[in-house]
Amino acid sequence: MKQCQVIQQLESAQLKQNITSFAVGDTISIHTRIIEGEKERIQVFTGTVIARKGSGLSETVSLYRVSYGSGMERVFLLHSPRIAKIEVGKVGKVRKSKLYYLRGASGRAAKVQERIGPGKAAAKAAVHVEKEEGEQPAT
Repeated sequence: MKQCQVIQQLESAQLKQNITSFAVGDTISIHTRIIEGEKERIQVFTGTVIARKGSGLSETVSLYRVSYGSGMERVFLLHSPRIAKIEVGKVGKVRKSKLYYLRGASGRAAKVQERIGPGKAAAKAAVHVEKEEGEQPAT
């Protein structure tokens, strides 16, 4: 057996099977296990995905957020045992695979447009039709 095949077999045993699917531009929350002495707690980091790199066991995701006026970026290993859960908040509509331009941006330039799925679009269309029907003049 080649050395690469042995490494791939070892890595495949450690890969997580239940990773939530998300893409660059999405706003996600990553729940991380923090160990302080003998106590363990969960800390949540919410931010916009600006990059996703690598594959297999070394796949990473970079999250960016602005809090208290300063930008912070954090890189997570997706298959790390320290990650407890990943939740997708908003699904972003972007045309680039890396959103590094968000790092220095502020205000409207730092926003990512939200993608509206088929369920949301149908609901908005139904509300719009109801409003038009309700505004008919009385004769």
